[in-house]
Amino acid sequence: MIPSIPQSRAVRLIYNAYIALFFIYLALPLVVVAAFAFNDSQFPSLPWQGFTWNWFFGDERPMIGVFHDRSILRSIGTSTIVGVCVAALSVAVGTANAFLFNRYQFRGRGVLYVLMLLPLVIPGIVLGISILVFSSTVANSLWDQVGYDAEILRPGLVLVVLGQFSFVTTISTLVISARLQKFDQTLEEAALNLGADRLTAVRTITIPYLMPALIGAGVVAFLMSFENFNTTLMLVGSDAPLTITMFDRLKEGSTPLLNAVSLLLMVGSSLLALVMIAFQRS
Repeated sequence: MIPSIPQSRAVRLIYNAYIALFFIYLALPLVVVAAFAFNDSQFPSLPWQGFTWNWFFGDERPMIGVFHDRSILRSIGTSTIVGVCVAALSVAVGTANAFLFNRYQFRGRGVLYVLMLLPLVIPGIVLGISILVFSSTVANSLWDQVGYDAEILRPGLVLVVLGQFSFVTTISTLVISARLQKFDQTLEEAALNLGADRLTAVRTITIPYLMPALIGAGVVAFLMSFENFNTTLMLVGSDAPLTITMFDRLKEGSTPLLNAVSLLLMVGSSLLALVMIAFQRS
């Protein structure tokens, strides 16, 4: 709309300069982080000491690379497991929520919808503390009353999954609902008229239509889980995900190893986004 308005040459130049500066502002920090992943120095700062791959493949101290650092690799595996669990749960519950809010009218529907959105406006650290206090209270009560130690309610991966799931599900619900609202329900009615039951109609007609949204919601949920820090920090146990491990390393002093990890995360996120876009187009 803006380019269609008659403009002078000076206005066009200012507008184009603004757009260029905006994208430079977004991309420059990422470029700097990526560049220092290849700096042959113990610190990610100037002056430039030369190009090296050691922060990726080095196997001798002091330049242990990402692919030879056991704690980093273990934390990547932990984050992957948590991300897959959160994505699976969020897509499953998000699909059920989408059908609930799009297909049915019932008393308290508006209140329930607001409650579903509430985790998005609650700070992650407050959400994590709330879950931790509640789960610890329940675990302590079980121990005091029946002498049972509910370890799954103690800080650990189960609580991390539940904590991330509590707000990532809202995102999945919104993504899937946006697709479901565009669905023509007469297609399901046609399947019912041809003898299919409602479950078969949903499974063979509606779910394939929702598949791009389901894949997109799963990818978004996985990435949000993988990079989450605030909620995870409050609920983590001995098995630390990648964000917590990087935070612990940063407290000891930043090295280009963290830049190398960040660069791998950027590349991985970009590849997932491209796969999602290709799948939706196909």
